[in-house]
Amino acid sequence: MIGIIGIVVTFAMVFGGYLAAGGKLGIILKSLPFEMMMIGGAATGAFVLSNDMAGIKHTLKDVAKVFKGAKWKPQDYNDLLCLLFELIRLGRQNAVALEEHIETPETSEIFGRYPKILADREAVELICDTLRAASMNYDDPHQVEEVLEKRIETHFKHALHSSHALQTMADGLPALGIVAAVLGVIKTMGSIDQPPEILGKMIGGALVGTFLGVFLSYGFVGPAAGKLKTVTEEEQHFYQLIREVLVANLYNHPTNICIEVGRQNTPEPYRPSFNALEEALKDLKKAAA
Repeated sequence: MIGIIGIVVTFAMVFGGYLAAGGKLGIILKSLPFEMMMIGGAATGAFVLSNDMAGIKHTLKDVAKVFKGAKWKPQDYNDLLCLLFELIRLGRQNAVALEEHIETPETSEIFGRYPKILADREAVELICDTLRAASMNYDDPHQVEEVLEKRIETHFKHALHSSHALQTMADGLPALGIVAAVLGVIKTMGSIDQPPEILGKMIGGALVGTFLGVFLSYGFVGPAAGKLKTVTEEEQHFYQLIREVLVANLYNHPTNICIEVGRQNTPEPYRPSFNALEEALKDLKKAAA
C-alpha cells in the first residue's frame, strides 16, 4: 500500500505543479505514446540484453516486493525459533530420530508445522546441512560459522541481482530520454518551414522524451531498485538468525539459551517478546510430552 501511495504522490505533485503553473497536458498526452514506445522499449530491450532468462524471471518476480515488502513477517521469526528449538532438542535427546527430519524435511512432521519455512529451499537446506554436518562430527563452531557466513553472503549477492538490474535500467533511462528527444528534434528540423506555433508544439513534443526518461528514472525505477535492495537486506536477517542459533548449538549451550541468542539477534521490528516466545516454547513442550 505504501508503494502505491508513493506513486500517487509523485504523479500528483509533478503534474499538479505543472498544471498549477499554467501548463497544458495536451502536448504531453499527444507525444506520450510515441516517447514511451521509444524509451520504454529501448530500456526493456537493454534489460533483456544484459540479463539471462533466469535473471529476467528473478527480477520480474521480485518487483512485487516493492509493494508487498519483505517476505518474512514477525510471526515467521517466531516460527523459525520454535522450529529450531524442536530440532535442537530432538537432536540432543535422540540423534538418530533427528536424521529422518533433516534427510527428508518435506515429509517431516516438525517441518510440516511451519509450511512457509518449509517452502523456502534456502532456509531448509541451511538448517538441514548444518545439523547434518554436526552429526558427522564437523562441529568446530568457528569453521561452521565461517562456512555459513560465506554461504549466506553468496545467497545475498544472488538475491541482490534484481535490485542491481533495476538500478542499471534507472541509470540508462535519462540517456534514452535524450535519444528520444534528439529524434524529436531531427523530426522538427525536417519541418523547419512550418509556422512558429507548429514548430513550438513539435519541439515541446521532443522535450517530452527528456522529461519522461528523467521522470521514470528518478521517480519510479530508481526508487523501486532502492526499495528492493532494502527489502532484500531485511530478508537476509532470517538466514542470519539460523546461523546464530545453530552456531550457539555447536557451542553446546542449553537449548533455551540457543533460542534466546537467536531472539536477541532478531531485528527489533521482527523480534518476538521474551514472554510470547516462552509461551510458544512451553506449548511445544506440552505437545511433545
